[in-house]
Amino acid sequence: MPAKDAVPLMIAENRDQKDHAAWLHVAIKKMMHEAGYTMKDLQAIAVAVGPGSYTGLRVGMAAAKGFSYALNIPLITENTLHLMAFSVKDQAIGFADALICPMIDARRMEVFTALYSTELKELIAPVAMILNKNSFEVYLSKAPIYFTGSGVQKWKELTSSQNAGFINTPPLAQHLANLSHNKYLIKEFTDLIYSEPAYLKDFFTHGKK
Repeated sequence: MPAKDAVPLMIAENRDQKDHAAWLHVAIKKMMHEAGYTMKDLQAIAVAVGPGSYTGLRVGMAAAKGFSYALNIPLITENTLHLMAFSVKDQAIGFADALICPMIDARRMEVFTALYSTELKELIAPVAMILNKNSFEVYLSKAPIYFTGSGVQKWKELTSSQNAGFINTPPLAQHLANLSHNKYLIKEFTDLIYSEPAYLKDFFTHGKK
């Protein structure tokens, strides 16, 4: 996704998690060509660091760090849950004391989640959570919470709270462009040496217990 002044110039999307590594660099090359730019025109690299698919996070981070290092340009990272909350905050902001809860499906009854105010103040830090009917009970008793993301369907089947609302998550490319552009302007960059995916739970390879 090449972008200029927080506006995406081209967007490509791939939902096949098994094909990320083969797809990514080809897609980037095609987008840059169609947008009329070369890689040397880039001034920074931005990437969502997760949580999410282990494979997708590793491929995305490796590519972002490689481009940043090779081109000697800054790396900008953004937590995916924070990015999701940012993408829907304008829909929730009109409701007094409303909160935003992004959820990413993590299989079975587990989700990656966090809780934010509409000003994006972090109330619950990003965490891997096994849902039950009492999850978020304290917060739901005090204010409406708007849930969004791929893990929402699990929560819909558990909650009966009148304060639980649901918002479809829009495409995130535009919002990553917005957030990363703001960070670029204030030079909030990530150190290449210490940057890593936000897995939120241990990653195990096949054969390892």
